[in-house]
Amino acid sequence: MTSPLTQLRKFVAPEIIFGDGARHAAGNYVTTFGAEKVLLVSDPGVLLAGWVADIEAKLLEANIAVVRFTAVSPNPRVDEIMAGAELYRETGCKAIVAVGGGSPMDCAKGIGIITAHGGHILDFEGVDTIRVPIPPLIFIPSTAGTSADISQFAIISDQQRRMKFSIISKAVVPDVSLIDPEVTMTMSPYLTACTGVDALVHAIEAFVSTGSGPLTDAHALEAMRLISSHLEALVANPTDGELRAQVMLGSMQAGLAFSNAILGAVHAMSHSLGGFLDLPHGLCNAMLLEHVVAYNYEAAPDRFKRVADAVGIDCRGLSQQQVKKALFQYLVDLKHAVGLGGTLGVMGVSRSDVPFLTNHALGDPCILTNPRRSSSRDVAVVYEEAL
Repeated sequence: MTSPLTQLRKFVAPEIIFGDGARHAAGNYVTTFGAEKVLLVSDPGVLLAGWVADIEAKLLEANIAVVRFTAVSPNPRVDEIMAGAELYRETGCKAIVAVGGGSPMDCAKGIGIITAHGGHILDFEGVDTIRVPIPPLIFIPSTAGTSADISQFAIISDQQRRMKFSIISKAVVPDVSLIDPEVTMTMSPYLTACTGVDALVHAIEAFVSTGSGPLTDAHALEAMRLISSHLEALVANPTDGELRAQVMLGSMQAGLAFSNAILGAVHAMSHSLGGFLDLPHGLCNAMLLEHVVAYNYEAAPDRFKRVADAVGIDCRGLSQQQVKKALFQYLVDLKHAVGLGGTLGVMGVSRSDVPFLTNHALGDPCILTNPRRSSSRDVAVVYEEAL
């Protein structure tokens, strides 16, 4: 009989360089891949913060030609990916370097897919749809949360359908992730909070996912410990380099966990919500988190008790219902402490929108590894509770 410890599990990860100054290795890796010209993908905010020029200068020092593509929205759009792929082809680039948060990195993944296959990015929605290798991807994250630099996910916004869709494949795991806490120093406290809560959700959902296992559990638990211990302090002290490094390390650990264990209903519902209202992904997760935890709790009470332990709740002598209540309250208090209070109703969602949101959430691949099997009515009720 197969035990949970001996069940077959796959674990994929990029080559990772972690620490201050990691970004300076970009030129060396581009050279290793034999590319003399790269597409540098970013967004206007990261450009304004100076990181595009910083990375470009290092690439030029290594005699690597650079073509900039910074027309990326906060939720990367189908047309932006197609435009980036066309620029890549026209200019003869041979690799992609992305600097930024999840949006530039997911856009870069989409550009890589199209340059390798042709066609349209909508053709690749779903799981394991990529047939041939894509160009080398070298990613430098500027936020501590999305973990697109680690994961086998690309999340794209389809403006016509008012929804986000997922592309899941080990082919989009970057070749190299240069995780440099210094690059996160220009994040605002609000963005720090959004991405930090996103990373915490990654860790929690990965740990209770039906795809979890010993290879992912250790990363998920350590991510919860690091983020819960340091995020609130970081939001209050955004220039503290040590706090930034701790949260960045937590985000990396969460990425290694969720990329392999996959996620759950928070992300399935958040993708639907974010596509509908074009809201920041971390904020969507924050508004749904405690409601989904309450819904899922009975399906994995022992797992959620370990979550509670990991975030610092003293569970000694508490019943399962008391642990559930304490964890729910902890999540609410943490969100408010980092400035992410609010409800779906405040953001513009009405009860009449719930069927649309529910339909798209049920079609999201993340729902498949949720610990509790979810019907249309189940998901609708959680959305309604979050109003």
